[in-house]
Amino acid sequence: MSQTIFYILASLSIISALFVVFSKIPIYSVLWLIVCFFTIAGHYVMLNAQFMAIVHIIVYAGAIMVLFLFTVMLLNLNKESEPHKRTYLKFAAILSAGVLFLTLLAAFKSTNLTPYQLPEVNEVGYIQNVGIKLFTDYLLPFEISSILFLSAMIGAVVLAKKEK
Repeated sequence: MSQTIFYILASLSIISALFVVFSKIPIYSVLWLIVCFFTIAGHYVMLNAQFMAIVHIIVYAGAIMVLFLFTVMLLNLNKESEPHKRTYLKFAAILSAGVLFLTLLAAFKSTNLTPYQLPEVNEVGYIQNVGIKLFTDYLLPFEISSILFLSAMIGAVVLAKKEK
């Protein structure tokens, strides 16, 4: 049963990723990317990492996708305004994609594929345990990262502020 769910999620992830790449309309591409993010969150749930699944949905499907969607809508991408790419740039892109494909094939050839097994039921990925670990053992790095995020927000406000 779990292998069936895994294969369904994996195929939905790959199909939605292909729709992201091959969609003609940028808005549809962004929406398919949201579907891909939700299927990846489903993989996290299957791995008993509920915290990662929730954070993945909040950060990627929530914040990043809204940013992408507004960027695409504000840019108003049209075929007429799109600059035409030169032939050598297209050739370089095809060549680099081919090299990447060969690298992936070599990586898949050298891997050992074993049947998927559910992880043991333990309390590794539960949110309460992640919070306890975060606020006891990793309190200093957590606070330092909060100062970093605060300074980034202040910098964004200063940069976005219009001068008079």
